[in-house]
Amino acid sequence: MANSNLTNAKKAKNDEFYTQYSDIQKEIEAYLEYDSDVFRGKVVYCNCDDPFESNFFRYFVLNFNKLGLKQLITTSYKPSPVANTQLGLFGDDKTLTKSKGRPKITANKFIINEVHDIDDDGEFNLKDVAKQLKANKHNEWTPLEGEGDFRSDECINLLKQSDIVVTNPPFSLFRDYVKQLFDYNKKFVIIGTMHAIIYKEIFPLIKENRLWLGNGFHAGNAYFSTPFAKEYGEGVYMPETGLVKFRNVCWFSNLDHGRRHQALPLMTMEENLKYSKHKEIKGKESYEKYENYDAIEVPFTDAIPSDYGGVMGVPVSFLDKYNPDQFEILGSNRGVDQDPNKIYGRGAYLNGKEVFKRLFIKHKKK
Repeated sequence: MANSNLTNAKKAKNDEFYTQYSDIQKEIEAYLEYDSDVFRGKVVYCNCDDPFESNFFRYFVLNFNKLGLKQLITTSYKPSPVANTQLGLFGDDKTLTKSKGRPKITANKFIINEVHDIDDDGEFNLKDVAKQLKANKHNEWTPLEGEGDFRSDECINLLKQSDIVVTNPPFSLFRDYVKQLFDYNKKFVIIGTMHAIIYKEIFPLIKENRLWLGNGFHAGNAYFSTPFAKEYGEGVYMPETGLVKFRNVCWFSNLDHGRRHQALPLMTMEENLKYSKHKEIKGKESYEKYENYDAIEVPFTDAIPSDYGGVMGVPVSFLDKYNPDQFEILGSNRGVDQDPNKIYGRGAYLNGKEVFKRLFIKHKKK
């Protein structure tokens, strides 16, 4: 249900999904644990985030000094149906009244150079940011000339000034979005669907170790707010919270984090065939082999045999446990390889039927 709903949302270009503050905090802390200075002296750009509604803006502005940011840039997209309404940056009201200098419906640009306790109440919070922005004191708050599309010239000019991009980009434009990040050689932490792993524009980047999965959502569950929450079915729409839940959403990044270098604990092939918790493996004489590949089928990541030296077909979800020091990615069965000499790319068959999406991997030689 979750997969089909997210696919339908993508087809309808329903890209209004707003990330929870706790998920952003958890993800960013994983990079900080690996390198506490990863954001220090850097310009962070959130280029799909209305400052009034975005928890990305909220996180980075409240942690501006702690992270040691040089600058925070945030831009929004004008047609957003919840623009200027969600977080109540300038008060607790859900709907903001019109005021001079701030049209209610516009694409906004916030540039934060400095944050501090401006009202001398002994605490730094969003109200201090709001007062600084209203006074344009060391910070900039202006409407964009255009609609705020990340592909527009004015947004690209801001991108050029940045070091690290952190946001939840439109699902329907994920290919274009990632291409732009690499075109301008940017570091990034972004959210996308698990399906993107096998896009022909994305998979080669993963295979070449230029892009990888981030630390991840808690228990694999990603919760978002959206103006269209009630349009989703049971199991996706959470009426008790008003959020939608997806399990096929993940973080993508080219910033390193510690979990990426944790070795995956594995049993030998003999041990798996005797003790695996999976009925598809336990008690069998051997692992199945593909009819058209010299590779074995490993339907579960935790069933990868530690002592098998050949090629193995594993689920796409393997990437969540992928350690580039432990494994080498060879290809996939979805036709996304660029090298025509590779055998990987034309299905993978067992008992006359093509198996679901598979990555082909090998253990790295020690």
